[in-house]
Parts: sequence; structure tokens; C-alpha cells
Amino acid sequence: MKSSRRLFLKKSAALGTVASLGSLPISLLANQPNDPIKIGIIGLDTSHAPAFTKLFNSESPKPELAGFRVVAAYPHGSRDIQSSYERIPGYIDQVRELGVEIIDSIEAMLAKVDVVLLETNDGKPRLEQARKVIAARKPFFIDKPVAASFEDTKAIYEEAKAAGVPIFSASSLRYMVNAQAVRHDNKIGKVLGCDAFSPAKLESGHPDLFWYGIHGVEILFTVMGTGCESVTRFSTADTDVVVGTWEDGRIGTFRGTRAGKHEYGGTAFGEEGNLVLGQYEGYEPLAVQIAAFFKTKKSPVDDAETLEIYAFMEAADESKRRGGAKVNLAEILG
Repeated sequence: MKSSRRLFLKKSAALGTVASLGSLPISLLANQPNDPIKIGIIGLDTSHAPAFTKLFNSESPKPELAGFRVVAAYPHGSRDIQSSYERIPGYIDQVRELGVEIIDSIEAMLAKVDVVLLETNDGKPRLEQARKVIAARKPFFIDKPVAASFEDTKAIYEEAKAAGVPIFSASSLRYMVNAQAVRHDNKIGKVLGCDAFSPAKLESGHPDLFWYGIHGVEILFTVMGTGCESVTRFSTADTDVVVGTWEDGRIGTFRGTRAGKHEYGGTAFGEEGNLVLGQYEGYEPLAVQIAAFFKTKKSPVDDAETLEIYAFMEAADESKRRGGAKVNLAEILG
């Protein structure tokens, strides 16, 4: 009799537990410790979107990328840049094969995810798109270019900060091993200067360097850090050279190319030697930083540095308009 009573009590307790769980809101049951952090993508008009999806949705991801899954995507995207919008159908197919649901509005997509990759290749709609993410209070990585003007870039960062929404942006070129070693590991001692280079293809509707020169400019700032005071730009049809003078007297240069082989790199100059910055190493190092950001809600790149990078590029455009005259970044930063 006693054993039967004990069995009855165990069954009753188990049923009671199930009943109590059943009465809880679904939202409290959904994000248990083993559930992945759900990622949504805005913009399937760039190769970055399927590249990140493959990394996060891999059957055997790198340990730093485990615990995430891209689950939904809104495909648009540029509607007036042919090189972008013509990619969308193919990239839809690629991410669908990886288990991603295609959603017909940003708002509906945001309701299904925890965090966002804002990948739209065109900077012009970025402010409008970012505002929807901020209103939904979702932490987001915003890919290059942040927007199609410095003013829009500044607005995105200011509005995200005011709403308490974490934001992070970077080029994958920031995470070249040697650039990181110079910045964080004292590889060459105190940095005295840097010459960086990258392709600098142009796209109308964007300041010249925002579209592709951003990669080399970010290499430059990764090595030099903040504190650029003024910019002077020399420009021809195939080449840009932008010379930045830092407030401590150091000089850093960016060379943007539109002819010849497209490569990325540079040389860092330091008190203890000089270092060639090496080759581009793919999207994975950046994806690892994005994953850490989504977990900690803290950007690995200070907002002020990102804004200075975009002010540098906007000042380069102003220097070109003035025939190569020096432009102080204070004019742009306000």
C-alpha cells in the first residue's frame, strides 16, 4: 500500500509540473539555455548575407559561433543599384537551403528574431531600416556602409544610443591578424604611422569612399586609432590618395584603387619596427566578433571610432570638392 501511495504521489507531482508549465506564457518557455540566439537578416543583396548564414548555420560551427542560428530574412535590399538587386533571387535560394525563412516585411521579421544583421548593400535606405530595428529594441550589427552620408550615420548611432539599443559596425578587414596585433598586442611598439590600401570602386548616391574605400580606411584606423585632425585628398580617375594628419603629428595614408588587381593591405610603422599587414582573411574573424557582441551587447569598436572613420571619408569628399584643400574633421563632426 505504501509503495502504491508513493507511486501515486510521484505521478501527481509530475502531472502538476506539466500543468504548471503549460500555464506559463510561451515567451517564457522559448528561450531556454539550449535554445539558439535567433538572428534575422535585413538585405539579401550582398554576398555577406549568405556568407554569415553559412557560418552561423553550419552543422559544425566554430565554437565561438555555436548557439546562434539565422532563422529569418527580409530580402530587400537595394531597389535601384543593379549590381545589388540582381543578386537577391540567388541569395534567397542560398539562405533558404540553410533553413532561413523569407519574410515580406522588416516588422514581421523582427518579431521572429532576437538580434539583427543589417546587411542591405545600399546605404540610402539604411537610416529608415535601422530605425525599425531600434524601435523593436533588437541589438544589431550594421554592415558597411553604415549609411549613404555622415549625417545619416551619425543619426543611426545617436538614435540607437538614446534608445539603449546596442549597435556594432566594422569591415572584415579590421580583423586581419597583423592589424589586430599592432593595435592590441604592441607588435611594433608605439605606432608612428600607417599606409593602407584597398579597392575604392564608386557608387552614385554615396560619398566616394563609403562604397568600397571603407575597407582600406578601416585598416588605417585599426592601426592608427582615433585622433585624426585633418584630411587632404588627391584624386584621379583610377586612384585616390587621402592623407590624414593626427592630432599628435602622426600621418596615415589611404590609397584607393580603381584599376589593376584588387587587393587589400598596408604597412604599419612603429618605434620597434615596421610590419606588412598581410592578406584578407575572410568573414569568419568578423563573424566571431559579431557573435561575441550579440552575447555581451557591447561593441568591440567604440562608437566614436566608427563615427570618425565616416567623418574621415566625408572630409575626403569635401577635400576633393575644394580641389585638394585640407579639411578639418571638426567641420564634419560638428
